[in-house]
Parts: sequence; structure tokens; C-alpha cells
Amino acid sequence: MKINIITLGCSKNSVDSEVIASSYAKMGHQVVFEEECPSNIVLVNTCCFIKDAKEESIEEIFHQLDRKNEGLTQKVYVVGCMAQRYKDELMQEIPEVDGFYNFAELAKLLENTNFDLLTNEGRTLSTPKHYAYLKISEGCNRRCSFCAIPNIRGNQISKPIDLLIKEGTSLANSGVKELILIAQDLTNYGIDITKEKNLDQLLLRLVDIKGIEWIRLHYAFPYHFPYKVLDVMSAYPQVCNYLDIPIQHVSEKVLQSMSRPSSEKEILQLIDTIRNKIPDITLRTTLLSGFPTEGKKEHDELVHFVEKVRFNRLGVFSYSAEEDTPAFPLGDPVKPKEKERRVQEIMELQEGISLELNAQKVASIMRVLTDSFEEEENCYIGRTEGDSPDVDNEVIIGTEQPLTVGNFYDIEIMEALPYSLIGEYRKLL
Repeated sequence: MKINIITLGCSKNSVDSEVIASSYAKMGHQVVFEEECPSNIVLVNTCCFIKDAKEESIEEIFHQLDRKNEGLTQKVYVVGCMAQRYKDELMQEIPEVDGFYNFAELAKLLENTNFDLLTNEGRTLSTPKHYAYLKISEGCNRRCSFCAIPNIRGNQISKPIDLLIKEGTSLANSGVKELILIAQDLTNYGIDITKEKNLDQLLLRLVDIKGIEWIRLHYAFPYHFPYKVLDVMSAYPQVCNYLDIPIQHVSEKVLQSMSRPSSEKEILQLIDTIRNKIPDITLRTTLLSGFPTEGKKEHDELVHFVEKVRFNRLGVFSYSAEEDTPAFPLGDPVKPKEKERRVQEIMELQEGISLELNAQKVASIMRVLTDSFEEEENCYIGRTEGDSPDVDNEVIIGTEQPLTVGNFYDIEIMEALPYSLIGEYRKLL
């Protein structure tokens, strides 16, 4: 059969879809990702982290049902976080869907077999072949009051180091040059296995994999940060000087109601320590705006924090009241227009910061990994060590000679824009 997998939400979902695809491919089925093509089965891997993600998932389900009615597919199955969290409601509201399944049930759709997302071997990549996400754990032990992930995915389960090294080696052998480590809480890796945080030990094993040139770290929880990770980052060039560390907020009032055990002082101390140990590090963060206990004063505190810290990369999302979370009884008192105004204010501030930081790179030579070629613009698109795919800046590369997508090149930066650099490749003699 031909199976079309549609993935919504975060990169962790992408890894799940790739494991599913590999399992089906081993059964002899043809698997494609997000193609508008005829297929026997469409599998929609959903997200329900916030309201917008739910709406996007519902829209995609109905789009695929329309394609089914047009005869472009025979079956539409729904999996992922939304299917797991709202299965009963969805079965009643969208009976046209052929089935809602959790991941453990998926393989049984076509064969009497089973697989586990954390232990199953094999991946069929949906990303370009030169980079891949490596999910090192499932679930989360944190109980942030706004987050429903522990309700959906359960407590943290870390994937053993030996299995991750085997997976990373297999990816490298297939041509992957960049591993992007992901988890709901990356820096808590291993705590459920050894009672200690073992991210540094994992990194020390990953750097020995032949062919892996970049290892990037995403979603590091700021509380009790394992500083040994910075020692590994400093000692091994394969570990990118890059860290995604979601702060969410700095107001003590808001942090307390979020059940985030930090303070602005502690967060600033953490950032200072990181920057002192890795002076050229690229820091990315995510902020949550419009939380029920966030008033004008608390929002202004967040704005001043962004001005002070000057993150290299920053994203903001509006609070979404999620049922069955501790924050849900607080209601949603901040009006949507005010939430949007606050988000816009922070992002306008960040746009100026990003432009200033990018301008400092003009006239420098930077090592860039090429991701794609844009025929209409006749240019290549790449990323520096400080840029993760899809969420960060890009480098627009002009050249008079063809480059190879997936290779590294030294690029002279000619111009800076708020969220991109413009550069040229000139072959060194």
C-alpha cells in the first residue's frame, strides 16, 4: 500500500512519524510524507499543545476527509497527541475518520505486529538527508501548570545511551551530518535510569560517531541546569555553541503560578554562567505571554528582561487555557487582542536586537551548512552553527558556481537583515 504521513506540531512528532514510516516500509509498504498525491492511507499525526495547534490538526483532518471524498485516498487515520487526548470526543464529532489510534496500536493496522517509539530501530527521514532529530526521551517529569504534555505522554522515559549511539551511528551512515537532540526536558536526560542527569555522558559518546559534524541541543530546562554539558560543549567542536533554553517568564508572580521553580535572579545567573563559559554561544529562548496572572507590570518585567539579556533567537506564544491542567481554573482573563499586542511588542523588540546582532557578522567569514537551492531566486539557503532548521535565521547564499546541498562552505557575509544574512561563496585559491 501507499501511505501518506502528515505530521503536525513539534519536531518530536516528526521523529515519531519517521519511526512509523520505517516500520511500515519494513512491511513492504510505500511511505511518503505530506504529499498531495493519491494514496491508500493517510495518517495524520496530530498536535494539541495549544489552541492553534488543535485548530490546525482539525483543519488537516477535514482536508484529508475531503480528499477521501474525492477518491484520492481510501482511509484516513488519526494518531498523535490529539488522538490520544480527545479520542472519545473526536470519534463522536468526526465519525468519517476511519480510526483514532495511539502509537502502540499503529502497526496492527496493517500487520499483526507492534513497535515502541523509544526502542524501535530504524528511521525513514522526513528531513533533508543531511540532518536529523534525535529524540532522547519521551514524556516529562515537570508539572508546569500550563502544560498538558505530561497528561498525554506521561512521565519521562529516557532512551538508553547505547540505543541512541546505535541510532546516531545509523543516521550518520545514511549521510546525516547534524544531529539535533530533542526531548520535552533535554537536560533531565537519564534521571529515570541512573538517578543522575547524564546528558554530558551522552554527548561524550555522540561526538565519537564518525560523520557527525554538528550536535545541537534543544529544550533545556533552566532549573538545576547540568553545567557539565557546557564543559563538553567547550571541549568538543562537534557540539554546537548553541542552546535552546525556554525561560517562559521572569516575573516571580507568574513563575510561581506557572509552577516554574525559578526566579529572574536565578535565570540571569544561569545566563551569565553560560555566556562566561561559552562566550560565543547562541542562546535561544521561548516566552509565554498573556498568562492569567500576567498584568501590565509582569509584562513590562518580561520586556525589560528581553532588553537586558538580548537573546540571539527568541520566540513568543500566547497563553492557551488547556483543560485538565493546573492553570485551567485560573481562567483566561487576558483578552486576545491584548495578548497579541504583548506578543507583538516583544517580537518587535527582538527584531531590532536580532538585526543589531546580525550586523556584527557583516564582513566575516562563517561556516554554513547548505539546506536547499531556490531555483526562482537562484540562490542557496543555509544555516550557521547558531541556527536550527525552521525556527531560526537563515543564510541566503549567492554564488557563480554550483554548491552541494548538505555540504559545509565558508561564506562571506555581505549584508544583515533582522532574521537572515546575505552572503557569497568564493572558492579560496
